[in-house]
Amino acid sequence: MDKQSNPQPIQERLDQIVTAAQEQIERLETLANDDERVASIEAIRLRVLGKKGELTELLRAMGGLPKDERPIIGALVNEKRAALEARIDDAMTALQARAQERRFERERIDVTAPGKARGIGKLHPITQVTRQIRDIFVGMGFTVEEGPEIELVKYNFDMLNLPFNHPARDPQDTFYIDDDTVLRTHTSPVQVRTMLKGKLPIRVLCPGRVYRCDDVDATHSPVFHQMEGLVVDKGITQGDLNGCLEVFAKELYGEDTKVRFRPSHFPFTEPSTELDVSCTVCGGSGCRVCKGTGWIELLGSGMVHPNVLRYCGIDPEVYSGFAFGMGLDRIVNMKYGITDIRLLYENDIRFLEQF
Repeated sequence: MDKQSNPQPIQERLDQIVTAAQEQIERLETLANDDERVASIEAIRLRVLGKKGELTELLRAMGGLPKDERPIIGALVNEKRAALEARIDDAMTALQARAQERRFERERIDVTAPGKARGIGKLHPITQVTRQIRDIFVGMGFTVEEGPEIELVKYNFDMLNLPFNHPARDPQDTFYIDDDTVLRTHTSPVQVRTMLKGKLPIRVLCPGRVYRCDDVDATHSPVFHQMEGLVVDKGITQGDLNGCLEVFAKELYGEDTKVRFRPSHFPFTEPSTELDVSCTVCGGSGCRVCKGTGWIELLGSGMVHPNVLRYCGIDPEVYSGFAFGMGLDRIVNMKYGITDIRLLYENDIRFLEQF
């Protein structure tokens, strides 16, 4: 019998393949990384047991054996193959069990341990004051309207009776996107949009963010918040404006709050007034906050200018109205005694949790 038909070399080669594979699997125990072990075991499986593996090639070589020896060698190869597969499966099972233990350890929860207190978020002071003011005016019959923060110059300036040479139009005071578009400098454009709808009478409140070219310091910010109101109907007078704002001031600061109206000037109202309230710190006796005057400026207001009504398609001979506007950030500072507006925007939890 020639070498090809001799079963002895095949048996020796079979023992060599299986022994080498088992020794390699055992050496893998020295690897610290289980992922590397898994990859190496899979590589051994493919090299020895795969379709083109060493044992498969060995089985093909059995074709040169005598017919009576093929079953004996075939059974021996299958036995060794099964033993090696079992060894590989055991190694993989051990790795999977170890990975499962580590996962359980990571996810382990001690149900007897005391719970951890979680902080509960609170409304930002600007949101709190905005809602408080909104509720006051809604109680007087106002509805709330909002509009875009990117606004047309037409609505932000032209239809509010601001002349072309007004300082507010200067790029040093206003953020221009292009010649016809700005970041709104006040929420008054929402009033214009409301009047243009032509649904009268109007009693509307307009809150929102506004933008101006201010440097950041303790009292200024390029982004801040306003709340403006508008009433348009037949027979509206300055007395209606004064009465509405007096109710508002007393609801916001208390029944003992005193109010006064001072003449002022705004392009979109005529006549125009400033509303002062008795100092919320000293009650009107005079202190550092009110600079000894006993009064604090709260908001600007006035009767809607006839030109603004005309621009919006409303006949000023038939209808009249009043408008007012306040800086919410300033009111928040007054309400809570905050001396630096930057605290409202820095998201310092130590500051915000006080509210």
